[in-house]
Amino acid sequence: MFKRILIANRGEIAIRVIRTCREMGIESVAVYSDADRNALHTRLADSSHNIGPPPAIQSYLDQDKIVDVAQKAGAEAIHPGYGFLAENPMFAEKCERAGIVFIGPTSKALAKSGDKVESRRIAKKARIPVTPGSDGSVRSERTAVRVAEEIGFPIILKASAGGGGISMAIVRSLEELPSSLKVAKSSSLSSFGSDEIFIEKYLKPARHIEFQILADSDGRVIHLGERECSIQRRFQKLIEESPSPIVDKKMRKKVGELAVRAAKATGYLNAGTMEFLHHEGKFYFNEINARLQVEHPVTEFVTGTDLVQQQMHIAAGEPLTLKQKDIKLKGWSMECRINAENPYENFLPSPGRIESYDMPSSSDVRVDSGVEAGSEVPTYYDPLFAKVIVWADSRDEAIKMMKRALAKIRIGGIETNIPFHLKLLGNERFKRGDIDTGLVEDSGIPERLRKEGERRVHEERLAAAAVAAFLFQMPEEMRRFSRRKLDITGFDRLSPWTRAGRREQLKKRMNADEIQF
Repeated sequence: MFKRILIANRGEIAIRVIRTCREMGIESVAVYSDADRNALHTRLADSSHNIGPPPAIQSYLDQDKIVDVAQKAGAEAIHPGYGFLAENPMFAEKCERAGIVFIGPTSKALAKSGDKVESRRIAKKARIPVTPGSDGSVRSERTAVRVAEEIGFPIILKASAGGGGISMAIVRSLEELPSSLKVAKSSSLSSFGSDEIFIEKYLKPARHIEFQILADSDGRVIHLGERECSIQRRFQKLIEESPSPIVDKKMRKKVGELAVRAAKATGYLNAGTMEFLHHEGKFYFNEINARLQVEHPVTEFVTGTDLVQQQMHIAAGEPLTLKQKDIKLKGWSMECRINAENPYENFLPSPGRIESYDMPSSSDVRVDSGVEAGSEVPTYYDPLFAKVIVWADSRDEAIKMMKRALAKIRIGGIETNIPFHLKLLGNERFKRGDIDTGLVEDSGIPERLRKEGERRVHEERLAAAAVAAFLFQMPEEMRRFSRRKLDITGFDRLSPWTRAGRREQLKKRMNADEIQF
């Protein structure tokens, strides 16, 4: 086993890997940008090294710099986490040439599986149904138009080297295509270092169901069941669960075998995810996520398997000790991603300093977090900073447990998407398990939250106007007195209902409702 591992990532996934390193007696090496100089992962690792300015292209995507740090730190292996360089075959090859183990697929397997276009070709050859789309990346507008006309609108643009919903765009007409393609290429280049884009038919309604696999260097491949990842907004997953409400044992066996076949066809190694779309009763292979997924904890809960430990054992050349017959799904697990976003303002990013931070924790509630009180959430990276994962005997109980866990969270200084999660968990379609990738949009929850935010702003302005009008009409002597530091502890001790009532009386007296803004 390795003695020292560098984690080429940041935030909660870096801390997740650091935790497993400690449990296995492995020294951890962290890297950080200038924006993350005081980040939690830099302090929890055994050592940490600065790799450049805040923009990812100058730090977390700088392959040569990261390999150089690993060599100087004496790291025998690099864990890429997810995102950034996790699916970059050139980075895996640089590690191999430097004599450093890349904890993931080999560069050759990654070129096949991490490249979405190549993985589609391989799946077709292995007689696995794939989503209709382009045979390769579309390098010109003319090619994009031809493919779109062949498969019909709407279509979806995807980054060949990407993941996590980044650079994806739905195009509903020929007129939208040129500008959408240009934006997708630019976004992919800045996020993944490649501007290769491919096209797929946009299927709706569809469920996003993925299978977790493990593959060792001896060619053994197993799957660890499925995850339901259909709750998405703008292609970003928000809530994931395992198992899926629609997958029974027979279906799990059939699609699981397809996932294993896809992994073997690519010569896959280590942990990965085979993604499928379920549309009108059929499963279509969508892509391979050649890395650890954000939502891996739900699989860990229902199978009792530490996937990061498995990654390290496989990377060290050890054979899988698990067999397919050993994998049993027990109970139900659900994960909510906690993002620094304001759902009352159309999910506007909410970076800043976290003033207070109180998260729930128990044997059946797990929090994977990259921050603490005093941490900064920077503007340069993904807004995800924590995940809440629960386990229960049934789906209904998991939903109830998640609602209780989210209600206990106290975070000050930034806005989060927790209000969205609480509303979605109470949605009748969600509770029935009648879900697809369009549920968030169809539910109207984002729009209702936005309108609620507008009402809040209006009420705050009314209250401010009432106070201003009251102070304006006060005699000068009273205004001087009001500027003094007053003891308002008595008011604080009043019940919320009493305080609200007195505020309403003040507004009425000052005709605040008639004030225009």
